Amino acid sequence: MILDPVPCYVQATIDTVLKINGSKEKGDILAFLTGQEEVDRTVRLLNEHANLIEQENKRNKMFVVPMYGALSNHEQLKVFKLPPEGHRKVVVATNVAETSVTIPGIVFVIDCGFMKLKWFNTETHTDSLIIVPVSKASANQRAGRSGRMRPGQVYRLYTDEDAQKLADTTPPEMIRSNLTYVVLQLKALGIKNILKFQFPSPPPAKNLKSALEILFALGAVDINGDLTQPLGYNMAEFPLDPLYSKLLLNSGEFGCSEEILTIVSMLQVETVFARPTTGNGIIKARIQKRFFEVAEGDLIMYLNIYAGFMNSNMDRGFCQKNFFNYKAMKRVVEVRGRLQRMIINYNVPLVSCNGYTEPILKCLVSGLFPNAAYLHYSGVYKTIRGDVELHVHPDSVLYTIPQPQWILFCEVLHTTKLFMKDLTVIKSDWLLELAPHFYHKTVDRDV
Repeated sequence: MILDPVPCYVQATIDTVLKINGSKEKGDILAFLTGQEEVDRTVRLLNEHANLIEQENKRNKMFVVPMYGALSNHEQLKVFKLPPEGHRKVVVATNVAETSVTIPGIVFVIDCGFMKLKWFNTETHTDSLIIVPVSKASANQRAGRSGRMRPGQVYRLYTDEDAQKLADTTPPEMIRSNLTYVVLQLKALGIKNILKFQFPSPPPAKNLKSALEILFALGAVDINGDLTQPLGYNMAEFPLDPLYSKLLLNSGEFGCSEEILTIVSMLQVETVFARPTTGNGIIKARIQKRFFEVAEGDLIMYLNIYAGFMNSNMDRGFCQKNFFNYKAMKRVVEVRGRLQRMIINYNVPLVSCNGYTEPILKCLVSGLFPNAAYLHYSGVYKTIRGDVELHVHPDSVLYTIPQPQWILFCEVLHTTKLFMKDLTVIKSDWLLELAPHFYHKTVDRDV
């Protein structure tokens, strides 16, 4: 434990690693941070220190490796390998290393005291990834990663007073998640009154209300809360967020079912991008990504990435050259095959719009219309319903080009701000044309 709170837990993690590495005590280090961006940043800074140590030919050399779900299989395996002779291994990880993974040689654990959780935002109608304090159970799990082979130590970057205030356990997913899919499944099972259903962990009533509103807007339930025939029953058969199942079932009407299959499949993996850990690698990855980027946004870019992968005959070399995660791309192909078989069962024709993007964008609006945002005159985006302030995520195609007036988003990430991910440029007229029950046009006049 520390005596005073630290102003930045990322910098404090780096300082603690260097302090341990400068001591005479032997053993590898495992540091916990909240997400991929923080892990990559920390690994990059620690590698700079490691290079300085190598140049000065000092004894306390470091072998720094990241660990998170989006890493390629090859990169993940580095965590379990022995470090080079005369080096101390430093693993910087998300909470993926908290349970079920034992990394040999770990003696020191550094716990930043925070974790990233999905939390449903009733204003944006989406799950937001937010950074919250760990629970006591998670803190104990992290501490348990040290000393598996010999006595270990844990460095907690929060005070004893703050540790006492931590929740005993992490809140159950049921009370903090988007319930649209859950409610759809319960309706398919014949549960009439969702509000009176005996949930193991009762969710907030506003989350259930939001789920029913979205399902009604999608046409999956009627005004009485019963599943519609055939759309509602068909949507309940898909193991997907109802927004995406609506897209798939609509795609034949728009003449772009092949493209929508690809986009929805790409959205089912955490990321298709491999994250290089060196500065030079990051620059190369950005340059390669530009070959696939388009002004219409991230979802159309995914079509280009998938087409390139398939044209290369699913070649691993193609992924390495363009900094894509080969394992994730293989998973996309597998998911797409399953979804294709499902939509064929529901008589959705397999058709392509052959590079014409407007049908794809209109189809996306027909399912993702609750996730629309417009560019406010103040220079930030706002949701149409709820007026929630949003920002374009730095990883998005749209981050570096002039901001379009209207966009759709698939996910919201809550860090320092609310960031939108997986964006698509749309026209406001399409919202009125394809979701007139959800949006209507108003004119503001100064009095």
